This record gives sequence, C-alpha cells and structure tokens, in this order.
Amino acid sequence: MIRFLPLDVGVAIDAVASDLIGFDWQNRSADFVIPGNEDQVLRIHFETDVIVRMLDEMPLSIESDSSAEEGREPHHFAYKVEGAPFAENRPEAWGEVFGPMNHFQFVTGWGCLDVLTRGEPAFEVVQISR
Repeated sequence: MIRFLPLDVGVAIDAVASDLIGFDWQNRSADFVIPGNEDQVLRIHFETDVIVRMLDEMPLSIESDSSAEEGREPHHFAYKVEGAPFAENRPEAWGEVFGPMNHFQFVTGWGCLDVLTRGEPAFEVVQISR
C-alpha cells in the first residue's frame, strides 16, 4: 500500500493551477507557481543530497495499481510518501552511504516532482524579479 501524507507548505496552493517553474541542482531547490500570485513563488529547499524524478504530466500511477493508494486529496500539492516503489528501488549504494531516505511528492497540473532525501524540505515564499 502506498500512503500519501499531506504536507502543509505554509501557503494555499491549488495543485491543478500550479506548475514547477525551475529546479536548481546546485542549491537543491525547486520553484513552484503560487496560483493568483505573479510576484512570488514557493521555493522548496532540500538541505541534503537528493534523487529527483520529474514527470511532465499529472501524476499517473506508473508503478502500481492506484487502488492500492491511500491519502491523496483532490487539488493537494505536497505529500510525504510511504511505500512507493520509487523510494524502495533507489540505488543500493545510495542507501548504504546515506541511510534511510524520505520520499516527497509535489503535484501540479502540468507535472510531478518526486524527491528522495534524508532530511525534510523547507518551504519559503520568495519574491521574483521581472
């Protein structure tokens, strides 16, 4: 069973209306559209190393029967995920070096970002320059 545990990111984000607009590998951060707010983005930062998977469409169940899922909420943006094959099939060496990993998923109307990391994500609303 795959469990989705909804996260509070500190700002209301309708997943369907949002989008991933950038990922910075060196800083381990991702920027997402805050629907209805053209001057700011939600920046998610990961303190430790990451394994990332980006899907360019709504999160389709590419790994299992979706009836074996619990906890998904309509229009919800951020989850901690337990029991998904993406996390369980990480490279063996990664697990030996870094130890247990957390799996996070960020869902938008145009894509999905899965992140494996030892730590927890930090959320920040950031002013963007135009």
